[in-house]
Amino acid sequence: MPYPIEDKLVIAVASSALFDLSDSDHVFRTQGEKAYRKYQESHLDAPLEKGVAFPFVRRFLAINDRFPDKSPVEVVLLSRNSAITGKRVFRSIAHHGLDISRAAFLEGKSPYPYIPAFNASLFLSANETDVLQAIDYGHPAGTVLPSHVVDDKDDAELRIAFDFDGVIADDASERVYKAGSLEEFQEHETSRSHIPHSPGPLADLFRKLSHLQKLEDHALEADPNYRRALRTGIVTARNAPSHERVITTLEHWGVDANEVFFLGGMRKERILSVLKPHMFFDDQRSHLESEGGNVPMVHIPFGVAN
Repeated sequence: MPYPIEDKLVIAVASSALFDLSDSDHVFRTQGEKAYRKYQESHLDAPLEKGVAFPFVRRFLAINDRFPDKSPVEVVLLSRNSAITGKRVFRSIAHHGLDISRAAFLEGKSPYPYIPAFNASLFLSANETDVLQAIDYGHPAGTVLPSHVVDDKDDAELRIAFDFDGVIADDASERVYKAGSLEEFQEHETSRSHIPHSPGPLADLFRKLSHLQKLEDHALEADPNYRRALRTGIVTARNAPSHERVITTLEHWGVDANEVFFLGGMRKERILSVLKPHMFFDDQRSHLESEGGNVPMVHIPFGVAN
C-alpha cells in the first residue's frame, strides 16, 4: 500500500523531461498522432533513453532507500500521452528500475492543473507552454533545457543548485534592480537586510529539501559512517552588502544550504562546472548556459526576469 502522498516531498515529471523522446516527437510532428501511436506500439519493448532529468530523478528516489520506514519522497508522472501510448513510458520506467507508480495520462491536455492534486512541490517538463501555464496559475514548475545526460553510477550524491531571486524568493528585489541601478538595488537591500523575502515559486521545494537534510543530520548522529545523499547550493549574482538579506530570509524560514555563492556578476557557469549539480534552477535564461553543455539547467519562467 503506497504511503499517503500528503506526507511526502513530491516531484512531478513529464515523460519529456525524464526520457529522450526526440525520435517519438519527430514522428508526431511530421506524421501526426496516428503514426505516433503506431510508432510507440511497435517500439513498446524498446526502452527509452535517459532524458535530462533522469540522473536527478534517480538520485532523488534513492533517498527512500536511506529511510525505508518513512519513504519521504515520491516522483509522479504527469503526461500528455494517452494511457495506451504511455505504456512504453512505464515499461521504460521499469527497465531503468525507477520506483514510480503514480501517473496521470491526459491525452494531449496540459497536466498543470493536477500539480496540487498530487501535492507536488515541483513540476519538470520540456514543454515550455505547460510550464508557463503552471507558473501563471501559481504552481511550481520549470522547463528542462536540452543538455548532455551525465549519469555516473558511482556518484550517489544528489546535488541541487538554485538561484535566489525569482526562484527561492519572489522577484520584488529584481524589480527594484530592473527599474533602477545597481547602487539603488544595494541600498534597497541593505536598508531591508533585517526583513525576510516573500517566498518564490520553489520556496516550498527548498524548505522540504531542508527537512530531508535534517533527517540526514539525525542519521549521521546515529551513525558517524553515514554518507549524506543530498547537497544543496545557492548560486546568486548578488554580492555584499545585498547578501545579508538572503541569509536573513533563510534564517527566518529555518532552512539552510550547504553551499552559498555570492558572485557579484561573475558567470555562474564558472561555479556550476565545479559544483556539478544534477539540476540548476534559475529564472533568467541568460544564466542558463554551460560551455560543456553538461550541466542540467531548468528555467523558472517567473516574474520580471522571465
